[in-house]
Amino acid sequence: MILHLDLDCFFAAAHRINNPQLDNIPIAVGGRSNLSIFDRKKETRHLSAIEGAFTSSILSSNGDKTFKEYFVDPDGRVRGIITTSSYEARAFGVKTAMPVAEALRWCPKLTVLPPNYPLYHELSHKLKLLLEKAIPSIEQFSIDEFFGDVTGWIKDEDVVEFATKLKQQIKSELGLPISIGIAKTKWIAKLGTNAAKPNGVKLITPDEVDCFIKDMPIEEFPGIGKGYQERLSQRGISTLGDIKNRKDLFYSWGKPGKQLYDRICGIDHEEISLAHSKKSIGLGRTFDPEANRDEIRRRITILCRHLSFLAHKGKHNPMTFSLKIKYQYGAKAKDFINTNRLFSEGHFKQEMVDMFDAIDIHPTHALVQVNITLSNFEENKTVTMDLLNYEEDMKQSKLTASMQKLRDKFGIDIIKSAGEL
Repeated sequence: MILHLDLDCFFAAAHRINNPQLDNIPIAVGGRSNLSIFDRKKETRHLSAIEGAFTSSILSSNGDKTFKEYFVDPDGRVRGIITTSSYEARAFGVKTAMPVAEALRWCPKLTVLPPNYPLYHELSHKLKLLLEKAIPSIEQFSIDEFFGDVTGWIKDEDVVEFATKLKQQIKSELGLPISIGIAKTKWIAKLGTNAAKPNGVKLITPDEVDCFIKDMPIEEFPGIGKGYQERLSQRGISTLGDIKNRKDLFYSWGKPGKQLYDRICGIDHEEISLAHSKKSIGLGRTFDPEANRDEIRRRITILCRHLSFLAHKGKHNPMTFSLKIKYQYGAKAKDFINTNRLFSEGHFKQEMVDMFDAIDIHPTHALVQVNITLSNFEENKTVTMDLLNYEEDMKQSKLTASMQKLRDKFGIDIIKSAGEL
């Protein structure tokens, strides 16, 4: 049997662990684009020593900030969006991605908390360690979701009892409520978790799958996005049961169609993935309209510094640099460059600033978003390095390594380049 474990309202539940005053009242965790990264004043940020959680590796805690300090801007406007809300808050209509100001209109007594990512990161890691001791094979699917395979470890007739005890153990040791779906296949188990919420266990046996999925809307199945929903809707397909009855159609779409059909019907043989190799790392920020190009270049350089730090800590040598920008009224531009040079912070910064100058198609328009990504890591493949620049690249790579050691010890802001000041 496969177990899918999903923490209930994880971020909100994390804040309740040591604060019983938050129990049984509507609470939510809200987030804002962390623009302190661009401040000229020094702020200490460190790389988490904990591996395995699916949060940003550079962690800043906002847990000691008041609502006003975190959510209210200098003009008195309430900013930010809801990241997670408790079930008490959801009863008032508070939803993920809803603006905080709107959530407070729906629920005036809502307690909105700033995020505490180091706490979430730590709890996710602790849960992973607990599950590794309890289950032979686990897969971390997200910061608050795991798959576990107990086939041959726990008898099918005992699996509900096992899951119930595991759920109780997680609550007892970590203080976190969790829901567990159980089935013969991964994706039916994940659907089962939705039925188990909140804080329950749901077993779906093979002979129950057809009835379970019959009237379920297609948007509830993981992997069916809005575009795919529209495509299916045009063919009169609105439920998973409709898909079950259109095998020939889905098999005619090749491997992706067959894979989706088999997953939905619970007849796939997909095993849990024991390891995830990181394919890319990225960093971006959304901000108020900014028209000053020198300031945009400065912000790009700062984002590059942080990504260089992450690349060094992950021992990655990225071969592809990507940049996306968004203008105030919705226009976008993007580009990427492939390189076979040894990665260094100086080279990376220069390439991204040059790329920005090349793709800035509306130089009189203000920008509101910048995103940078490093990908195509050299350690995952065999490549021939650029011999013409190799000697200089080696020097720059060693310089980068030296700077990262200092940042690892004293914080990411300890060394900045002139373009960031």
